[in-house]
Amino acid sequence: MKQIYVTMGRVRGYIHLMQVLENITGHPQQKAIEQRIEIIRFFDKYGEEATRIAYKKSRSTIFLWKQKLKHGGGKLSSLAIGDRTPKNRRHRIVDSEVERFIISFRTDHPGADKMTITPALHDFCLGKKIKPVSESTVGRIIHDLKLKGKLPRSNKVTLNGYSGSLHIKERHHKKKLRRKGFSPAQPGDLVQMDTIAVFTAGLKRYIFTAIDVRTRFAFAYTYKANSSANGHDFIDKFLRVAPFPVKRVQTDNGSEFASHFEEYCTSHGLTHYFNYPKHPQSNGFLERFNRTIQEQCVNLFLDYIDEPGDFNLKLMQYLIWYNTERPHRGIDHLSPLRYYLDRFLPTSKKSNMLWTLTIS
Repeated sequence: MKQIYVTMGRVRGYIHLMQVLENITGHPQQKAIEQRIEIIRFFDKYGEEATRIAYKKSRSTIFLWKQKLKHGGGKLSSLAIGDRTPKNRRHRIVDSEVERFIISFRTDHPGADKMTITPALHDFCLGKKIKPVSESTVGRIIHDLKLKGKLPRSNKVTLNGYSGSLHIKERHHKKKLRRKGFSPAQPGDLVQMDTIAVFTAGLKRYIFTAIDVRTRFAFAYTYKANSSANGHDFIDKFLRVAPFPVKRVQTDNGSEFASHFEEYCTSHGLTHYFNYPKHPQSNGFLERFNRTIQEQCVNLFLDYIDEPGDFNLKLMQYLIWYNTERPHRGIDHLSPLRYYLDRFLPTSKKSNMLWTLTIS
C-alpha cells in the first residue's frame, strides 16, 4: 500500500485531507476512517452546533481526532478505531465446593463431560444451599481447571522433530457390532433401548425406555441423569421384569450405553448392537413406543417428574396397562403379555392365574 506523509502545519484545515493523504483503500477500518474524515471536514466548514445535530459528535471528540492525526504525522490510518478491550476484565468467581465436586466427579468418572456432571452438581448445590450453575458454566469451569493443572490436559508430543501440544482424546477402537439383517424370531432375541430427555420448569429428567421387538413388551424408568451407571441399573431392572430371557440389545451410540452398561452386557452374555449414527430408523419400534408413552403418560404427569420416585409410580401403572391390556396392531390386536402367552409359552407351562390378569 502506498503511503504519503505530510506535515500538518503545511495543511490549512482538513478540507483537502482526502486528496493529499494516503490511500486507505483496503484498510480493515476504511469506512470508519472515511466517516471520521467527513465529520472533521463538516465541522471545519459548518461549525460545532451543526456537527452535533448532524452527526451527534461533540467539539471535544473532533479535537481528539485532530490530535490523533497530528501525533500520527498526518496518516489517515491514525483515525482507525482503537482496541476497546477493557483493561481490567472480570474474573469468574467459582465456589470452592463446586470446584471440589467437579474435580472429584471427574476423578471418579474420567472423561465425564459437562452434560454428565451438571445434573449431579445441581443436586449437590441444592443440598449445600449453593446457587446451582448452568451446563455451559460447568464447561468453562472444567476448561479453567485444566489450565490451572487441577485436571489433566492433552498430552505434549513430538512428531518429526517438532514438539507441541495436541488435543488427543483417548478412544477405544473396538469395532461396534451392527444389527445388519438380523431379524428376531423369539421373545428376547432383540430388545431396543433408548432415552427420552424431558425438560420442564427448569428441570431435566431422563426416561430410559426399552421394547422387545417380537412381543412389544415394554419398560421404562426415570432418572436424574443419563449416565452409563443408570444405564446399567435400567437394563438390570428390565431383565428382572421381562417374562422371557433376553439375548440381544440394540441402542444408539450415546454415552449412557457405554462403560458400565457395556460391562453389564458382557458379564451377562448379552450381544450389544449399535445403531448407525444419525439413523433413528434402526430403532423404529422403540421410536414409536417413545412417542406413545410421551403422549399417553409423560405429558399427563409432568407435575410429578421433579421427584423421579413419584413419577415412576405413575409410569409403572401405565406400563402395567400397556403390557396387559392395550391392543397392538402389529401383534394381532393383542396386548404384549397376552401375545407372548398365546404364541410362545407352551401350554404345559401356563398357570391358570395367567388367564385372569387384573390391575388392582
